[in-house]
Amino acid sequence: MESSVGPRFSGLNPSQQAAVEETLRQFWGYDQLRPLQGEAIAAGLNGRDSLVVLPPGGGKSLCYQVPPAILGGTHVVVSPLISLMKDQLDSLRACGYPATALHSGISPTERDEAERGIAAGEYRLVFVAPERLVNSRFLDLLRRQSVGSFSIDEAHCISHWGHNFRPEYRQLAILKNRFPGTSVHAFTATATGRVRDDIVEQLRLDAPEVLVGTFDRPNLTYRIVPRHKLRNQVVEVVERHHGEALIIYCISRSDTERLSKFLQKEGYRADCYHAGLEAESRRRVQDAFSNESLDIIVATVAFGMGVDRSDVRCVIHAAMPKSIEHYQQETGRAGRDGLEAECVLFYSPADTLRWRKLLERANQDDDWQTQLGDLPPDRFVSARQNGARQELDAGVALLDHMRKFVAPGNCRHKTLSEYFGQSYETDNCDACDICLGECEDLEDGTAAAQKILSCVFRVQQQYGIAHIADVLRGMRTDRVVELSHDRLSTFGLMSDTTKTAITNMVYQLVDQDLVTRTDSTYPVLQLNQRSAEVLRGEREVWLVPQRKKKASVTRTAHEQEAWEGVDRNLFEHLRDVRLHLARERGVPPFVIFGDATLRHLASAKPTTPEEFLDVHGVGAKKLADFGEVFLGEIAEYGGNTAAMQNETDHTHDEDLETNAHGYS
Repeated sequence: MESSVGPRFSGLNPSQQAAVEETLRQFWGYDQLRPLQGEAIAAGLNGRDSLVVLPPGGGKSLCYQVPPAILGGTHVVVSPLISLMKDQLDSLRACGYPATALHSGISPTERDEAERGIAAGEYRLVFVAPERLVNSRFLDLLRRQSVGSFSIDEAHCISHWGHNFRPEYRQLAILKNRFPGTSVHAFTATATGRVRDDIVEQLRLDAPEVLVGTFDRPNLTYRIVPRHKLRNQVVEVVERHHGEALIIYCISRSDTERLSKFLQKEGYRADCYHAGLEAESRRRVQDAFSNESLDIIVATVAFGMGVDRSDVRCVIHAAMPKSIEHYQQETGRAGRDGLEAECVLFYSPADTLRWRKLLERANQDDDWQTQLGDLPPDRFVSARQNGARQELDAGVALLDHMRKFVAPGNCRHKTLSEYFGQSYETDNCDACDICLGECEDLEDGTAAAQKILSCVFRVQQQYGIAHIADVLRGMRTDRVVELSHDRLSTFGLMSDTTKTAITNMVYQLVDQDLVTRTDSTYPVLQLNQRSAEVLRGEREVWLVPQRKKKASVTRTAHEQEAWEGVDRNLFEHLRDVRLHLARERGVPPFVIFGDATLRHLASAKPTTPEEFLDVHGVGAKKLADFGEVFLGEIAEYGGNTAAMQNETDHTHDEDLETNAHGYS
């Protein structure tokens, strides 16, 4: 049975709650749990299988980190990316938590040292990739230990219906056979009901506790903007977040390279990331972003699952993602610290067609033999065809949901929540372009649609978009004249409209299934049942106008509240202190403290170790490591500020005295 969001520490009995509270204070400096973390931790403490779906920033990691610290013994976490393991390991070690990781990025000496520590029971958590976990050598090592639990991070990767299917995750089903009685816990940020059911089945979870958190992220502001001049539009958003961390997602590798080079020329600290780069180049770029040497990553979907940086203040999509699941996960990388963040999607109707072609090509190129194993040739061909069709159908269905989401209409937060099966009661989210009144108004495009569809009919449904636009604009090109299309009744019907605008309208009609564009080498437009309804005046058509106006941007209530009482100058100074300490230690700055902790420090301005320990995110180990430095910096900042104020007051007093004596 699925549980819903409940009070903090719910699900824990009194003794468990006391142990959890003490563990939170000791390692992380927290004094409470987020929704559903209590129930998830209780499942771990009680040895019950679980499936936990929490949004990015919802605190999944804590759910599998807390129980081992209380129970003792060795617990294993399956993680798909080295970078994700490394960031989590750095953060845990900074808190004084005993953990290690085994992956291809460590040296043989480091591997041997980690394995000796595992054999000696020194670590509460061991991070491994799925491929290494099912390796016979590692399984033998684990069988000699008393493994307390297995936690599967990014568990949606096991499902064909998930958005990041990874065949190697399917092998994890052996855990229930090899380690009977050991609990297995699956964690993911994004999973529909269908994917959740598939995860439970594939991992063979035994009567699991299924915990599904609220998918809505109230700290994120969603904006979807028609794409006109992408580079100018991107710069406009980047300037709103100057000096902050941004991720920009593109569809293709070449798109990322071109856009990152443009941003570099404009003076921004930007670089690109995609699967076509050498592994060392990818590692360098990701490390630079984590270490705050880069502000902007321009990437394909290859980037992100391993991003543990919590202070990403903006995610930009230069084109529409291929599913709502991808959109939810990629935008979810913004504001993971709970602070305000912006998500902007620049959309063109042509994105749908581009993704459809890529999906078809991917299914033709997939190496199905590696997934199907040693099947006989006749069965292999049949299975390959059926599998490819199934994959394509699933991809097209997900794409169709995304296409409907980007259209102006309902509140973005409400639409996302309802897609994942959750109600959204608020009438106005105050955090999306629709509710903020920023969305460009739709225009009645019925008359324009009838002209376009009539032209498609007059040319006998045998020509593509460019030719239709030429005829409608009254362009006597060689081809138009040769075909005598300059004699048609639709010739010049839209002579006052640009070719770009007509093309945009046609793509919107295709996107709304009001006209069909064939999948042939040279696509042509053809009428369908909905086309006939439009031509007969039985269906209204609404279109997004092709405007070049600058979109208005409203400061949300969440943004205002997030900075209330915070000394911004002190916050920026503490960021510099954090960066210096991080570089000394060779770790990402967020490992020292997150932005939420720095804002709390810049608001509370503690003066004693006891006050410093009361700040959110400060545990005993971090107090010992960083308390003296930050307290000193805050005290010095306060002294400098007071001195500057005294000097200002003194100057003001002199001015008053001068004026009192009648001097100008």
